[in-house]
Amino acid sequence: MTTVSERLLARAGDTHLEIDRLTLEMVVLTTLAVSMLTGGLGIYLGARYVVDSNDYVNAAITGLIGAVVLVVGGVVFGWVPLLGQVLLFVTYVALVKRRYPGDWSDAAAIAAIAWVTVVIVLALLAAAGVATIDVLGGPALDDFAPIVTRSA
Repeated sequence: MTTVSERLLARAGDTHLEIDRLTLEMVVLTTLAVSMLTGGLGIYLGARYVVDSNDYVNAAITGLIGAVVLVVGGVVFGWVPLLGQVLLFVTYVALVKRRYPGDWSDAAAIAAIAWVTVVIVLALLAAAGVATIDVLGGPALDDFAPIVTRSA
């Protein structure tokens, strides 16, 4: 059985990227941290608007779990055109549904607001020259869980 790091290295090799194991591990850790913060903010805003929840801790925890699910899910089946992206989005919506009250449409609305929020925050960071946007393992923008790295 191969590890997540080995699968990511194999995937990176397919796109002719040269990534060593330490760089890969830093990218994964950065992905999780940024996804937790930006995803948590997006989930918080979505949940506040859709189901009137004011719990940022729950949103941050949901953002972290979502980041892990999307990174691992992206490695496992995110590479499958269209179907992989749909499965990742449905998995993410199911996570939101499990952690917040409401039905599937409420969970989908929270997830959509979270996605838009993440895109806006990362675009602002990129425009400010603080970070660049790359993505790994999720729906839309080729993937969903962001990797933000320092700009040169």
